[in-house]
Amino acid sequence: MTTPASNENQCSPRSVVSDVVAIVPAAGVGKRMGAACPKQYLTIGNKTLLEHTVHYLLDHPKVSKVVIAIGAEDDYFHSTSLANDDRVVVTIGGAERADSVLAGLSATHAEWVMVHDAARPCVRHEDIDALIEAATSHANGALLASPVRDTMKRANTEGCVDHTVCREQLWHALTPQMFRRDLLLTALQRALEQSLAVTDEASAIEFAGGTPKLVVGHADNIKVTQPEDLALAAFFLTQRS
Repeated sequence: MTTPASNENQCSPRSVVSDVVAIVPAAGVGKRMGAACPKQYLTIGNKTLLEHTVHYLLDHPKVSKVVIAIGAEDDYFHSTSLANDDRVVVTIGGAERADSVLAGLSATHAEWVMVHDAARPCVRHEDIDALIEAATSHANGALLASPVRDTMKRANTEGCVDHTVCREQLWHALTPQMFRRDLLLTALQRALEQSLAVTDEASAIEFAGGTPKLVVGHADNIKVTQPEDLALAAFFLTQRS
């Protein structure tokens, strides 16, 4: 059974990777968007967010396939261009993100996987390059992240400031996050067995004792969560094109 390396042995010889499978959990409904459809099917131009995200992942030379975990009641996916792409594998996700990622891991036997949010279409190839470089030379994988720039406040139960949190060494976790498949599979299974709150894949590795490498990613790699995020993502995509 594969387990995270101890803190005393974080670096490992870099593997030459030419075949990475991306897993995109897309079974959520995105309630905070207040839209008539799940947020991954909102459109920018003539493409859904999911199409923008997956097509850009597939455009990367080291991403061979994308596994998409959709909801059991998803009535939207089969009307997208992804439904007829032989580089896309579809599986049924679960109620929580971790369930969908596990379903994606079960659908591939690739040595290396990277997990990426469906509603994060603005990731850059140069950041993916840096992520692959870091993940393959670090025993516990790696994730894109952005250093916290703003002053951080912790609130009390009444919604007032309790105290200011030191922002040094605080990071916003982004995606993709990249790990050896068997390492992530084992870590996720253990976390769920212990009813631990797995908010991203790196947290599962952390619960198992691992310390994934933080890789600085561009701040425009935003996740569309609120209605105003859609216009911002559209702007960033226009700038990229």
